Amino acid sequence: MKKITIAIDGFSSTGKSTLAKELAATLGYVYVDTGAMYRAVTYFAMQNEYVSEDFLNKEALISQLPNVKLQFQFNSNLGFAEMYLNGENVEQPIRTIEVSRNVSKIAEISEVRTKLVEQQQAMGKDKAIVMDGRDIGTVVFPDAELKIFMNATAETRSQRRFDELIEKGQKVTYDEVLENVQQRDYIDTHREDSPLVKAEGAIEINNSALSKREQFDLVMNLIQEKV
Repeated sequence: MKKITIAIDGFSSTGKSTLAKELAATLGYVYVDTGAMYRAVTYFAMQNEYVSEDFLNKEALISQLPNVKLQFQFNSNLGFAEMYLNGENVEQPIRTIEVSRNVSKIAEISEVRTKLVEQQQAMGKDKAIVMDGRDIGTVVFPDAELKIFMNATAETRSQRRFDELIEKGQKVTYDEVLENVQQRDYIDTHREDSPLVKAEGAIEINNSALSKREQFDLVMNLIQEKV
């Protein structure tokens, strides 16, 4: 069976990572959560007071990018790789609503995108990879054998995200999450460098009314057609 590259793009909270993890585990492929990489850089910027909700010191962050070391380390207990920033496991702190409020601003910075895209392309040079993000099919792997573009209503995505955060013990309101989702949608689709768009040849899946199992089976059928 030939090895392929699977690129999954789409809006925030469409379940890209959940789907990508399950696909990779089933296929025996490498899974890369590019969103975690941007979140880790955002967390670094927040720790160093380069960014807040109403402030961004872009030049300071760019000057420190050589000191940002990102690494995925596989956790056999969890069954997926966790994000490490400069040797520290940051899988939990990068998933907070505070990081979500700032990540799109950091992801707009061309120097950040260049650094991370280079790493992502190196990770996928041997194929047999499932990668999800915002620009995988358009920029990172434009020649990917299978490109998926995931979508759902903002309300559906916000409810899913809200439920997930509450389950993790975070104190947020649904309205806060909805506002964040809508703000991220706008920034992601309007930034100058690599805006979120459906890649040429991508298959769009609106999963507003799909169960995780229905979505997984749908994509697995698409993969079988490619391999």
